[in-house]
Amino acid sequence: MAVEVKRQSAFATAQRRFDAAAEELGLDDGVRRLLREVKRELVVHFPVQHDDRSVKVYTGYRVQHNINRGPAKGGLRYSPGLSLDTVKAMAMLMTWKCAVVGIPYGGAKGGVDVDPRQLSQSELEHLTRRFATEIALLIGPEKDIPAPDLGTNPQIMAWIMDTISMHSGHSVTASVTGKPVDVGGSEGRIDAPGRGVTYLTLEALKYLHVDEETPTVAIQGMGQMGGSAARLLHEAGLRVVAVSDSKGGVHNPRGLDLEALREHHRVRGTATGFKGADDIPGPDLLELPVTVLVPAAMEDQITEANADRVRARLVTEGANAATSPEADAILHERGVFLVPDILANAGGVIASYFEWVQDLQAFFWEEEEINTKLHHVITRAFYEVLHTSVNRRLDMRAAAYSLAVQRVANATTVRGIYP
Repeated sequence: MAVEVKRQSAFATAQRRFDAAAEELGLDDGVRRLLREVKRELVVHFPVQHDDRSVKVYTGYRVQHNINRGPAKGGLRYSPGLSLDTVKAMAMLMTWKCAVVGIPYGGAKGGVDVDPRQLSQSELEHLTRRFATEIALLIGPEKDIPAPDLGTNPQIMAWIMDTISMHSGHSVTASVTGKPVDVGGSEGRIDAPGRGVTYLTLEALKYLHVDEETPTVAIQGMGQMGGSAARLLHEAGLRVVAVSDSKGGVHNPRGLDLEALREHHRVRGTATGFKGADDIPGPDLLELPVTVLVPAAMEDQITEANADRVRARLVTEGANAATSPEADAILHERGVFLVPDILANAGGVIASYFEWVQDLQAFFWEEEEINTKLHHVITRAFYEVLHTSVNRRLDMRAAAYSLAVQRVANATTVRGIYP
């Protein structure tokens, strides 16, 4: 019998995770009250003229959770049904993500309630430039630096940077990250999220003393994160046996021909129907008997309804909030090792930090140097979290939150309350 799951709002779940960390740390009540709420939330309603001359009003958001450790940092998401609640949750998550890997940012998030696939390139540009103008009072190199997220890409970041620059009267390349290299973007930025997942998967396998000659991997999601992770994990010697997208999945226990699968996906728009594998329902991928499971798609994929059927030894969360709090407890009780989202998918924000620093200096690094720096930052954070997990007898998510929340609380206490 299927288990009926009643879902909390995304922000309530984010607060619940924070509350658990605050309780573990014994945080002062005043600091606790401050950190469990967002600092600013901007909601904008703006018109866009479509190619047929019709006008539609869109709703957009920019939320800053906390800026005590530095300027706000977080992606912009173009997604149908995007809500303020989701954006607030993601902004809080970004605060902890930046803190746990030790980069000097606070957390933010934003986006527009829109399906970008329904817009022409011209309409997408008009929407982006108008949205950038609406939120321009919050963003800038010293204030709040957006980046790509679900439904956005380097071109959209270039339009935003250009819009901010036109308002300023000069080029402000450090106003966004994730831009094309031609306009101040950084080498290695596109693969950075998947590279971070790969680095930490390999470190976790070493810690777990996995002795399989070729560990197997199932990856949910074929976007930037999932696609890069699949390729990089394969290059690292793991066997990718299953992938899925929003329309379904494919599985071949002997391993997938990833190059052929990418071409099939490009032509058909889906992984299903690939001749080198069997089709499987998307949710079934989460329950395959593999060494590593990488949920790299959407939120709330592993829940109390299916956590007891996850057979992977290691879960590396490529997507934000892929696992519910109830599922966390089930996986931990069953001995499944989980590398949590705020650590596992921090490769993107670490590389964004590098891009921001390069823009501010007008001095750029080669990709090899960037990848080396990324490896150093994210693996150092992994072992700090692992040390906390072992010493305090916490699961990895609780340990990551404990470290992150303590760092933000320390900054908040040292700065004090103005005036």
